[in-house]
Amino acid sequence: MGCGASVTTDKSVVNSTTPINISSPTHPHHSQVSITNGEKGQQRVQSQDLVQNYFLLWLDGNLDESNEDFQNSIKQLQLTVDTIEKFRDADECLNYISSFKNQKAFLIVSGTLTENVLPRVHGMSQIYAIYIFCRKKSKYEQWETKEWPKVRGVFTEIHSICASVQQSARECDDDTVGITGELESSFMYTTFFKEILLEIDFDEKKTIPELADYARQQKVYANNKKGLELINEFAQKYHGNIDNNPVRWYTAECFTYKMLNKALGNLDVNTLLKTGFFMRDLHQNIQKLHDEQLNDKDNPFPSIVYRGQTMTQQDFEIKIQPDKLMSYNNFLSTSELRNVAVGFIRRKLPSDNTKIGLLFIITIDPPIKSVPYARIAKFSKFPDEKEILFSTHTVFRVGQIKEIQEEEMKIWQVKLTLTSDGIDEQLSALTEQIRMEITGTGWQRMGLLLWKMSENDKAEQVFTMLLDQEPDDENNQAYCYQAIGLMKDKQGQYNVAIEFYEKSLDINEKILPPNHPSLATSYNNIAS
Repeated sequence: MGCGASVTTDKSVVNSTTPINISSPTHPHHSQVSITNGEKGQQRVQSQDLVQNYFLLWLDGNLDESNEDFQNSIKQLQLTVDTIEKFRDADECLNYISSFKNQKAFLIVSGTLTENVLPRVHGMSQIYAIYIFCRKKSKYEQWETKEWPKVRGVFTEIHSICASVQQSARECDDDTVGITGELESSFMYTTFFKEILLEIDFDEKKTIPELADYARQQKVYANNKKGLELINEFAQKYHGNIDNNPVRWYTAECFTYKMLNKALGNLDVNTLLKTGFFMRDLHQNIQKLHDEQLNDKDNPFPSIVYRGQTMTQQDFEIKIQPDKLMSYNNFLSTSELRNVAVGFIRRKLPSDNTKIGLLFIITIDPPIKSVPYARIAKFSKFPDEKEILFSTHTVFRVGQIKEIQEEEMKIWQVKLTLTSDGIDEQLSALTEQIRMEITGTGWQRMGLLLWKMSENDKAEQVFTMLLDQEPDDENNQAYCYQAIGLMKDKQGQYNVAIEFYEKSLDINEKILPPNHPSLATSYNNIAS
C-alpha cells in the first residue's frame, strides 16, 4: 500500500507468514509441453477479469502441478496475487503477456529457461518484476546486475519469492492511486466524490452479502480457496465501523482492499456500487482513529509525512503545478519516515524506465478534522514503516518543486500542504459551484457527477442500475429516466432521448401536481 504499506496481523483475517518447504523448482531434464491454467481445459484469465492491476506467471518447462509442494506454493502466492497462470512453454507465456496492456506481470522463471527467456521478456512494458527460481543460486547470479533491473533476485526457496512478490504487489497497488491536478477539467468534480459517497444511506444487511456474492462471482477467485474463505469470513463477521473492522480489512490486502482499488482507480461502476458502504466505513474509521490519536499527548502527530511515487514525465508536468491544487483519487498511504518513501522510489524506478521518481513532503495540520488521517502501524505486519493513512480524495496545495540527488537517483522533491473545503478559499469556491450543479440524492448525484466528468457510459450505468434496484420508487424512476434522456440528447441520440423524456413525464404526470416545474422541464425537453 505504498509508503508505509501495511498488512494486518489479525490471524482471523489473514495469515501469510508460514514458509513452505521447497528447496528448488522441478527437475530440469523433462520436455516442454504447453499446459492450461490449473484444471484441464480451463480458460486463462483475461485482462477484463482481473481484480488487481497485476498478475503472476510461473514459467517452468517441467512443472508438476500434482506435486503437493507446488500446490502449497500456489496457495501461499495467492495470499498476495489472485491471478496465477502456469506455463511450460515460453512462447505461449510471452504471447499471453502481450495480450495485456495496462496490467503488470510478475514472472517466476526456472533457472534452466532464464538464458532463453530473460532477454526476450525483460524489455516488455507489462513485465514489472522477474524472479529466477533454481537449485543452485551461484549458477544464475550473473543476472542480478544493473543491466537487468527487473530481476528481483535468484531464489532457491519459495517463501523468499513470496516475500519479494508481496513487496512488488504493494508497489503496484500504489500505482492505482491516481492524481488529478487542478488544471485538468475533471479536478473540481473528483474533489466532490467523497462528499456524495458519505451521504448515501447504505443498508448493510443487504450490502455486505451483496459485496460477498459479487466477489465470489469474480473469475479470479474460482480456484482461490483462501480468497473464498476470506470472502465468507467477511460476510459472516463484518459489522461496519466496530473495533476498527474497516481498517483491519483494508490493511489485510484481501478482496476488500483489491475491489476498493478497482472501484476508485478505474471508476468501475459495478464495483463502486458494491463497495460504497465499505468506503464510507473506512473513512469513518479513519476519522475515529484520528480523533483518538489527536488526544494522545504522549505520541503527537508529526507535522510532516512522506510519500514516494513514480509517474510519467507527461503526467508530472500536467498534474503537479506550483501553487495549484491536486487530489489523490483513493485512500492515500504515507509514512512518518523519509527513508521509507525513498526506498519505495528506489525499488520502483528500475522496473519502469518510462517513469520519474517523486518524493512528496507533506505538511499536515492535525486539528483539521475535515481531512481525516490516522496512524495504522498497529494493524500492520510492517510497523517499522510507520504508515499514516489518509481518507480518499484528499486535496493538497502544491508548493516548491525541485530536482534532487537521492541515493544515486535523480528525483523530484515536491512539497505539499494539506487543505480542505472551508480552509482553502479557492477550493471552497469550486465545491460550492459543484453543489449547485449536482442535484438529487445519493447515487443520483453520483451519476450526475460521472456525467460532468465526461464518464458518460459509467453515468448511464449508474442510472440504469438505480432503475433496476429501486423499481417501486417512482421519484427515482422519473429522475433516472430524465437524466439518461439528457445524456442521450447531448450525444445526439435525439429519438432515444425523447423515449426517456416521455418515460419520465409519464411518471411525473401521475405523482406531481399539474403546475409542478418538473413537468414544464419535461415538456420543454421533448419539444426541443
